[in-house]
Amino acid sequence: MRPNNRRPEPGRLSGETILIWLTVGIVATALGVTYVSIHLGYRIAGLPPAPADPWAVLLGVVKGTLSWPLASTLVLIGLTVLVLGLGCGLWAGLARRRRRSSRVDAAARWLGRGQDVAEISDQTVAAKAEHLGVKETIGIPIGKTVSTGQWLYGSWEDMHIDIWGPRTGKTTSRAIPAILDAPGAVLVTSNKRDVLDATRDIRAESGPVWVFDPQTIALEEPNWWWNPLSYVTDEVKAARLAEHFASGSRDPGAKTDAYFDPAGQDLLAGLLLAAALDERPITDVYTWLTRPTDDTAVDILREHDFQLTADQVAGVIDAPDKQRGGIFGTAMQMASCLTNRQIARWITPQGDDDQRPQFNPAQFVTADGGTLYSLSKEGRGTAGPLVTALTVAVVEAAEELAARSAGGRLKTPLLGVLDEAANVCRWRALPDLYSHYGSRGIVLMTILQSWSQGVEVWGEAGMKKLWSAANVKVYGGGVGEAAFLEDLSKIIGDYDRLSASTSYSRGHRTVSKQLQRERILDVSDLAALPKGRAIVMASGARPTLIRTVPWMTSPHAAKIQASITAHDPQSERTIHDAEAELIAVEAINTREERS
Repeated sequence: MRPNNRRPEPGRLSGETILIWLTVGIVATALGVTYVSIHLGYRIAGLPPAPADPWAVLLGVVKGTLSWPLASTLVLIGLTVLVLGLGCGLWAGLARRRRRSSRVDAAARWLGRGQDVAEISDQTVAAKAEHLGVKETIGIPIGKTVSTGQWLYGSWEDMHIDIWGPRTGKTTSRAIPAILDAPGAVLVTSNKRDVLDATRDIRAESGPVWVFDPQTIALEEPNWWWNPLSYVTDEVKAARLAEHFASGSRDPGAKTDAYFDPAGQDLLAGLLLAAALDERPITDVYTWLTRPTDDTAVDILREHDFQLTADQVAGVIDAPDKQRGGIFGTAMQMASCLTNRQIARWITPQGDDDQRPQFNPAQFVTADGGTLYSLSKEGRGTAGPLVTALTVAVVEAAEELAARSAGGRLKTPLLGVLDEAANVCRWRALPDLYSHYGSRGIVLMTILQSWSQGVEVWGEAGMKKLWSAANVKVYGGGVGEAAFLEDLSKIIGDYDRLSASTSYSRGHRTVSKQLQRERILDVSDLAALPKGRAIVMASGARPTLIRTVPWMTSPHAAKIQASITAHDPQSERTIHDAEAELIAVEAINTREERS
């Protein structure tokens, strides 16, 4: 039996065969036009009916035994013009369809469709949603298969990872539709304001909207604040928070020192714990780092019975000057974002009479329908570590709530759209936790611009672990990394192509046929994947080619435009760009929709 991923290409017709069939078609059309012209002409001229047998009519015309009235000539001219017009129109239509079709659409016949993608079909996903008690929506929309137009969804147990190059439509086709179809709380990370502007007013209908914008990407005022030290309840969580500062403060791919980086991270963890125990603002941690001989933190740790952590911090303070300076300097670099006064307004109270509400992750995940947008730029000294810390605090609060809920999972799933995760949310432990969160009702969608972006944050092994742990993998094009695309091409698979060659010898014609194994989509096809197309790979399903469905065609389109108009200073340009993207995508999709 032929394996399912090896589908033979239908045998192509030779040039001679096409010529024969074309001749047969022309002759048949000519005979039909002649037959109709005789009968209509006789009727118009008032003559007795012509023979019903077409061969009798043909022989009569050829031998001259059947008269040919003027009316038949007029009918013949009219029918000839009509047939030529239809032929020209058909030819033009085929040419137009060919221009509008994507160059990779032909590969869809060898990719998953029907039962091959049943695991992510609307029927299967709807059944899972019903089983999980989710009634608002069946799942996260992915797109429509090119081959059959079948809708594909990710269920509320699936974890997603997306790799889309710049300006390939990941925001319009993946992030925004997922956010608007979420049944409960949503958290979003990004380095741009487009997702926020497009969805905030619609999400406000479901619950409170919180915008964490310490670097004024969306020009949001700090009308609320979050205390990162509220997350720190023991030395374990202090170490996790310090890890977020460490990973978020380094340049991608930067080399670390085997001694000073771990030591600096441990020192930072101890100082964070001391500040949390003494209910100090987190900015005091940086003040301590500028005073290497200040042992205030040591006294606080001993007072609260964290003896070993106190000894660790004290050991650094009492170390030789050069060693102590190196460790403190490394920790200062990790916490450098705390020196930004604009950032400090979002994470510290502004005076004793600060009336702003304080964000509480546990309350956020308990009240269904809220939305948290966390925005940050990439690079050193940015708010990236705080965005990561806030994201982790929310997810861990959701995990704790799930542990107390029936079945060990959230009653209403929480969706996390980690857009630009490698830039603004460098969560080092994410690959190890990814598969676990799906069973808790915490659905995460990690969106990257390339495979190498993930490698810079999690390493090659970590990126492979993250990729393997995701139930739904989507590649949206725009990536030029040959190694990644080669692996992707292998996963998509091969097909068997039947090729024929003709040879002539001593007046005899010989046709030989060969079966050749070829890639369904090679590296060059994947690198140049056109806009509006994406490859989807899901657990239990064959890879398939989809048409992406941007928000401009969704039922929310009018509300999204209204939200963009209300909040985006460049709303006219944004909407114009969205319309231009829709036109470009629809130009490719028209052929598939018509067929």
